[in-house]
Amino acid sequence: MGVKVNLHLTLRRYADDREVVDVEGKTIGECLRNLVKMFPGLEAHIFDKKGGLNNTIEIYLNLQSAYPNELLKPVKDGDEIHVTMMLAGG
Repeated sequence: MGVKVNLHLTLRRYADDREVVDVEGKTIGECLRNLVKMFPGLEAHIFDKKGGLNNTIEIYLNLQSAYPNELLKPVKDGDEIHVTMMLAGG
């Protein structure tokens, strides 16, 4: 069954235009790393150079904020991760 990762609209182009991707993992971080293995173009948009989350990324687990320590939060089969981006403009 795995975990569903829902991608923000601006990230979908790096994942073959997919809105939802099924991944395996025991934590949010493991799931996101497995997602990046499937779609390497996502890495620079989700992770910073030190392996943490980019400061424009927000993570929700089952529609609740995963902040703080998002990457360490445990997940189980059937959970949903939402990867959202904070956008600015004017």
